[in-house]
Amino acid sequence: MKMQPRTYIGIWLTGFAAIILLLVVLSDILLPFVAGMAVAYFLDPVADRLQRHGLSRTLATAVITAAFIIVIGLILFFLLPVLQGQVVEFLKNLPDYFQAARGWAEPMIERWMSELEPERVDRAEAVIEKFSGRAVQFVLGILGDVWAGGMALVNFLALIFITPVVTFYMLRDWDDILSRIDKWIPRNKAVIIREQASLMDSALSGFVRGTGIVCLLLAIFYGATLSAVGLEFGLVIGICAGLLSFVPYLGSIGGLAICIAMAALQFDEAWIMGVVAAIFIFGQVASDYFLVPRLVGQRIRLHPVWIIFAVLAGGSLFGFVGMLISVPAAALIGVLVRFGVKNYLESEMYDNEQEKNLSGDLGNESLNTSEDGKNK
Repeated sequence: MKMQPRTYIGIWLTGFAAIILLLVVLSDILLPFVAGMAVAYFLDPVADRLQRHGLSRTLATAVITAAFIIVIGLILFFLLPVLQGQVVEFLKNLPDYFQAARGWAEPMIERWMSELEPERVDRAEAVIEKFSGRAVQFVLGILGDVWAGGMALVNFLALIFITPVVTFYMLRDWDDILSRIDKWIPRNKAVIIREQASLMDSALSGFVRGTGIVCLLLAIFYGATLSAVGLEFGLVIGICAGLLSFVPYLGSIGGLAICIAMAALQFDEAWIMGVVAAIFIFGQVASDYFLVPRLVGQRIRLHPVWIIFAVLAGGSLFGFVGMLISVPAAALIGVLVRFGVKNYLESEMYDNEQEKNLSGDLGNESLNTSEDGKNK
């Protein structure tokens, strides 16, 4: 029995809906698997190169996985104590920062309140109190979501111990998985599907490898320069700002705002705030005009606004994991959308010149018929 095209479409839509539902239900345990697949995809070209030099796929995978774990372990071994010390110091100094901010803001608030009428003063105090309560609830809610969604102890241990196992098996079987999927492709559409899959791979590799390197370089630059300036907790803030740079301007603007506030609380000299601002401006300019064009290029082809929307949508749907996979997923969807738009622009639905010519020919025939009738 031959299935109709509508049946195929229904099967595909049902499958996609089931996958999305499954991802939503299991979003709390997806982080180590997503991380393992991302690392395997990142390291697959290295494994292919080792295979071309005579190593078996299993041996190449074992060497790469071991080297990757050793490098990450060394980075954590040397960097984690410094980061931990800065975080502990920040939490210890947090009351002093609040006190300093309060001392800076109170004179301005008192001057502003003295110029208001008594009724407006009471109304302003009520609004400030209500806003403060909501702000505290909002911050506590974010911390609770972060802890429950991605930073709980169980998930952290799973990320450490399960991710290397997932990486090893995915990297070892990567070519076999792709070969098996290729056999499932409909033969009459194989050329088109492979072409679009190649474009998806180019877009995805352009983001994963290129943006990963850009974020790492910016994290090193921000952390080193802010520490050299003498800014407290500059290493932690700089690394976080660099790693968040996969979202356009989020890392630089967020890091700049936090560092300016920290510099204002720590130093009396205004020029240091100018130096901090210059660091982030230089990092953003270097990223936009040198790093991204060379390492990422135009392969992802997504507007910054759509990238920001994708990150927010991914975080809303799947939490921290959704934020990680949102931009790669948007890049893949972008390839499909461009393919659909290209086929639409080449179809008769868009260009109806053929229909116009046909209607014109029919009109000419009717006109000729009427003229023949008159002549008769």
